[in-house]
Amino acid sequence: MRSTLKITSAMKLVASSKLRKAQRTIEALRPYEEALETILAAASGSGKGVPQQPFSQVLRAAAAHPFRNLPEAADQYRSSQQSYDQFERQNHSCQGLPLVVLAFSSNSSMCGAFNTNVIKKVQELQQEAAASGQTLEFWAFGKKMYEFLRKNGAPSSRDFTPLVAHPEFAPVAGAAEELRTLYESGRIGGALLVYNHFVSTGRQQVVVEPYLGFDDPGQQDEEEQILAEEHYIIEPSRAELLERLAPQVMDLKLYAALLDSAAAEHAARMVAMQAATDNGESLLSELTLEYNKGRQQKITSEILDLVAGAAQ
Repeated sequence: MRSTLKITSAMKLVASSKLRKAQRTIEALRPYEEALETILAAASGSGKGVPQQPFSQVLRAAAAHPFRNLPEAADQYRSSQQSYDQFERQNHSCQGLPLVVLAFSSNSSMCGAFNTNVIKKVQELQQEAAASGQTLEFWAFGKKMYEFLRKNGAPSSRDFTPLVAHPEFAPVAGAAEELRTLYESGRIGGALLVYNHFVSTGRQQVVVEPYLGFDDPGQQDEEEQILAEEHYIIEPSRAELLERLAPQVMDLKLYAALLDSAAAEHAARMVAMQAATDNGESLLSELTLEYNKGRQQKITSEILDLVAGAAQ
C-alpha cells in the first residue's frame, strides 16, 4: 500500500507540473489570439473600434472569402452548449456530405472520467447523426479515442495521437489546411470539435464547437461598419486581408483546442491522483490498525501460552 501511495503521489506531482506548463502555454497564446481578433474585427468594420464580434461575423464581411462561415467565439458556444441538431439546422451546405468530427482524448488512463465523458459525447453525436441520416468522419486526437472508434466500428480516418503528448503548432496547422482543402473541394460539409474544456483545476467541461462550414445567424450593423471605416485604413482591400488572416484563425483555434484538452487532462489526472492518494492513506490507516490488532492478539496469545506452561 505504501508503494502504491508513492506512485499516486508522484503521478500527482507530475500532472501538476504539466498542468502549470500547459497553462503557461495557453496564457502565452491568448495575447496573439486577442490581437488577431482585434485586427479581424477592425477589418470587418464591427464593434465601433472596440472589436467584440465573433470570428464568424467578422468574416461575413468578405463576400468572396471561401471560409466566411467560421464558427462563433468559443465562449459563446461553451455557454449555450448547442446540440448537434442545432448545428445541423444551421448548416445548409453540408447536406449529403460527411461531417468531420475532431475528437480529443488522452493517450493514457488514470485521469478519472476525462476520457469517459468525451467518449459519451461522441456516442451521442453518432446516435443523433444516425437518426438524421448525417454521415460522420472521425479524426482522433488521442490514443483512447482512436481505440474507442476502432472498437466501435467507426475507425478514425486520421490519427493525431502523437500531438496529444507533444502539442506542436506546425502539424496542427497542417491538419487545419487539410480540412480547408477538403471543404473547398466539396468533399466534406463541415467540421466539429469535441474536447474537454479546462474550466478550473477541479472542473472540466465537454464542449462541442462548430469549426468549419456552419452559418452564423448574426447580422452586422451597417451604421457600425460605416463608423469603423472612418477610423481604419485597410490595404490592399478588406476581402484580401480577411482571406489572408482567416486560415490563421482556423489554425489557431484548432491548436487552442488541443492545448485546452491537454490542460484539462493534466488537471483531471492531478485531481484523480490526489483522490487516490487520500483514499490510499485512509486505507493504509485502517490496514495499520488491523495489523496492530492482529499483532497484539498474537503477542497476548503467546504470553498466555508462556504463563500456562509456567503454571504447569
